[in-house]
Amino acid sequence: MRKLNYFFIIVLLISGISAVYAQTGGVKKKRPPRHEFGSVLINNYSETKKIAPVVFNHWLHRARYTCRLCHIDIGFDMQAGGTFMTEEDNLNGLYCGACHDGKEAFGPTENGLSGSKAKKNCDLCHSYGKKVSFKVDFYKFTKKFPRARFGDKINWLKVEEAGMIKLKDYLEGVSFESKPIKYSAAIEVKTKVSEMPDIIFSHEKHTIWNGCELCHPDIFGIKKGATKYTMQDIFAGKFCGACHGKVAFPNLDCQGCHTKDVY
Repeated sequence: MRKLNYFFIIVLLISGISAVYAQTGGVKKKRPPRHEFGSVLINNYSETKKIAPVVFNHWLHRARYTCRLCHIDIGFDMQAGGTFMTEEDNLNGLYCGACHDGKEAFGPTENGLSGSKAKKNCDLCHSYGKKVSFKVDFYKFTKKFPRARFGDKINWLKVEEAGMIKLKDYLEGVSFESKPIKYSAAIEVKTKVSEMPDIIFSHEKHTIWNGCELCHPDIFGIKKGATKYTMQDIFAGKFCGACHGKVAFPNLDCQGCHTKDVY
């Protein structure tokens, strides 16, 4: 076990260096603060209209909704900046407007007391470069959550398992009822490095957040073993890297996936 731990440390260092250099062309990329991990800057149209870009914080949304709800039912692209939504779209109940309607979540405006002006909530989304006071603070909200080693340092799997958050997976008027799909609970993925533990992929854990549609068939094929990929592909943001390293725990955490005979 001690030799295995030493091996993990070496692999961790090599993987980390390779990942950083592969993605930045040899320039070390500074890690963002915990509360900014996974945040996406939405700037398809904002600056051209002289409006501050939108800062989308994944951590708060993932604490309340499944990834599947946003990326399948509502239709957000998996690539940052891939959804060319407009303010008109949102006002018509599409994309962000599917939830931010003043009922499910805050809307573009809030009606004040009788006789007072309505309050605009523009800055709550278009917050880039501004000092905005948000209603929910990351550090206070996650203070008692189980910790992880990388990314936002929150073990979201354990948080969900412990019932500390309740994920919403259905939105009236947007989602469709679907029948559960039978799947193999866990799949063993063999590694090509003899000293590296194999991967135990849990369908159960992934379907809680992603359903089946988020991964199949666009990212992974349906047939087991049909999709071929390497760690370099993952570091480049493909396959597992479509989520891990962007929103889910980073690829630096080798033991998060390579778990067979480790624990």
